Parts: sequence; structure tokens; C-alpha cells
Amino acid sequence: MNLDPVRLKVLNLIKDRKPPTDMKNASIAMGRNAAYLHQFVYRGTPKVLSEDDRETLSEHLGCKPIDLKHEKTPPRKPRRKVAPRENRVAPSSMTGVPEGYLAIPEIDVRASAGPGALNDGLEETKEMWFFPDPVIRHEFRARPDDLRMITIDGDSMEPLLASGDRILIDTSQRIPVPPGIFVIWDGMGLVAKRIEHEPNSEPPKVIIKSVNPEYETYERDAEEVHMIGRVVWTSRRL
Repeated sequence: MNLDPVRLKVLNLIKDRKPPTDMKNASIAMGRNAAYLHQFVYRGTPKVLSEDDRETLSEHLGCKPIDLKHEKTPPRKPRRKVAPRENRVAPSSMTGVPEGYLAIPEIDVRASAGPGALNDGLEETKEMWFFPDPVIRHEFRARPDDLRMITIDGDSMEPLLASGDRILIDTSQRIPVPPGIFVIWDGMGLVAKRIEHEPNSEPPKVIIKSVNPEYETYERDAEEVHMIGRVVWTSRRL
């Protein structure tokens, strides 16, 4: 695997650090989930480290923040099931959006809030939702390109979330601190659950809860849980 200089730098700094560290502990030191640096180095997510991440990681690894800054943005890795370019529209650059509004894509995938079918991911756009710019930036405190709308299927989160509800997820928020409702990949499908970090757990663990008391609460290692994003808004038909 060909890694760019910054990713190689991170690996070498982790390898040579005294006292010893690893990607999991370095990720936690950044305030991220345990798999964050592994995804950054080997999956290219995120493409570059944010300024805050560079500062906290450089402090942990004993280097300067500038050492972890990309001079150029690495090319994006190809992803499966990407729609043809002419059919894809960036949420914040869509033409025909009413003035003062931003377009958020609705994903053609049903997020199971109970036992769900296998889903391949968040790729295909179904519809577009329009939100006032101030609502996205000040109420949701999010970037429009990080937001996706999906539909709940199942009853494990009732009465908070019901089958057929639309939920807006912020894909930039993948750490359950503070606890909240997240969409996650549980190994069989996408599910909406309440996620809490278990303090002082080693390895780091998260508690996964349903609102419906008929469903059991369970625990997983944080690095085993694929966090898709935090739920920030919901819409329900009466």
C-alpha cells in the first residue's frame, strides 16, 4: 500500500515514540474513537487532519503540528457504487436551490432501528431536502456537506424514533461524547441506537442501547463499532 508522506510520518512517529504508543491510544489521546488513526492512515478517512487534530496528535507524538500537515490534498480513493458523475450533485453546490437555502441529500437506504437488512452504505441520493442556511450552521451547528437524510425502519427506538421517520445525521460526529443517538453499522446493517462511552474501559468500549425496553442493551469494543454519524434532527408524519 502506497501511503503519502504525512501518513508515513504518523506511522514512524508512533513506532518510535517513547514511552510507547499505538494508533488506538494515539487516537484516544486526540479525543477520537479508537479506530480513528487506523482509518486515516489505511482508509484515507479523513483525507487530511484538521488543525485541531494536528495540534493534539503532535503533542502526543512529540512533533510540530506543521509536520502533520499535507502540502496538497491526497487524491480521493475510489468508492463502491458511486453514481455516474453527471448524476451526482454536491449538497452545497446544487443548482436551482432557493436563495438562502442549502440542499441536503436523502440517501436511498433504510436505516434499521430494529433487526435490519444488509445495507451497502450511504451512496445513492434519493431526494433533496432544503434547509435555511442559518438553521444548518447555527441550529444544527454543521457543515451542509456532512449532513445526510435517511429513513428509519424498525421499532427498537420507539417511541423516540418510529418506523418511517426521517432522521438527519451529521457524518462528521462519530464520537459518543456526549452520549446521543447515532446511526452505526452493526455488522448486519445500519441501525439507529443510543451510544454511550463506557468510562475507564480498556480497551475502550461503548454501550449500545435501544429506547424500546423489549430490546437488550449490549456492549462492544469501540474499534468494532462503525459510527456513521450523530442524529441531529428528525421529521415525522402525523
